[in-house]
Amino acid sequence: QVQLVESGGGLVQAGDSLRLSCTASGRTFTRSTMGWFRQAPGKEREFVSAISWGGDSTYYAGSVKGRFTISRDNAKNTVYLQMNRLEPEDTAIYLCAARTSGSTLSLTVPVSYGYWGQGTQVTVSS
Repeated sequence: QVQLVESGGGLVQAGDSLRLSCTASGRTFTRSTMGWFRQAPGKEREFVSAISWGGDSTYYAGSVKGRFTISRDNAKNTVYLQMNRLEPEDTAIYLCAARTSGSTLSLTVPVSYGYWGQGTQVTVSS
């Protein structure tokens, strides 16, 4: 069982930065690929980024590549999402997720993740 708690969201202006954190409890954290998704009002949940359990492989959606950086500290059971040059289009609830062990589905699809946090709101004003 994994429990995830996100933090670090807020209201910022376009061009600003935020760092989101996701702290996990549960023994399987260090063996899980971790992902960040976001969901804006009236829209489907969207893949943002993911990181392998060892941190050596990272993945990004095209819309955030070059602006966002995912990282993890397994000693602290925490995964981070550094978001730079934020745009109004980045406004959404950001959710952290732990990928289901053994999943053969793409890591960009929500259904491949078995555990989710409740999310943290990010609002970017123009």
